[in-house]
Amino acid sequence: MKQIREDVYFIQGQDEMIPDSHCYLIGSPSSKDISLVDAGLMGKGNYKVGAIQELGFELSDIKRVIMTHTHLDHIGCLGEILEAIPHAELWVHTIEAEALEQGDEKAVYGMNMFESMCQAQYGIKPGAFKFEVDRKLDGGETLELGDTKWEVLHIPGHSAGSIALYDRKGKILIPGDTVYADYAIGRFDLHGANGAQLKESLMTLAELEVDILLPGHNRIVGALPPGYILETAKQWGQYLS
Repeated sequence: MKQIREDVYFIQGQDEMIPDSHCYLIGSPSSKDISLVDAGLMGKGNYKVGAIQELGFELSDIKRVIMTHTHLDHIGCLGEILEAIPHAELWVHTIEAEALEQGDEKAVYGMNMFESMCQAQYGIKPGAFKFEVDRKLDGGETLELGDTKWEVLHIPGHSAGSIALYDRKGKILIPGDTVYADYAIGRFDLHGANGAQLKESLMTLAELEVDILLPGHNRIVGALPPGYILETAKQWGQYLS
């Protein structure tokens, strides 16, 4: 757990056999209007809720959960979190929101073999990831969240409904699993993924001024080198076609 800025907080994922996504809290504490970005892996709900409280927030302050995408390592404990914070709204990109509402779990598991393995390993029942979505995002919105402003960018490639959140004034980017530290990117061989789209999305992100990179996994980066995302796109370009 770490404070990035007075209105941005980092909750580190706890990896097991499957990685557990990082979560972020955005919003001024005094606003009592805090957004949780992503949830995490199955069984991590108590840890994530406890981390929110240890950072000094009341659960009543958490008004919504915004998903960067709906892969299992990001949405696995969403049900646990919503049980603890039942008033929180769920915001998801339209493409993956519609799949969640229909109970279509292909976007959650990514591949049939992984679905079978996880259901056996974790005792997950079919239909566990059917949710009603309170707000469907398309990209292009500017969200006013707890006295802060974040732009929504639709960045498909890792998944069909991946989004990034960007604070233009603070030059902070939350890209989900599209780009990480150490010139790494998200995989592009799962259901709804597309290498060419991922390359285009990386080029979109490369146009932004980013000082702080807050990805879904691995380490977070402050003082991001200029041109880092563009260089990452170039290094992976031959594979993204």
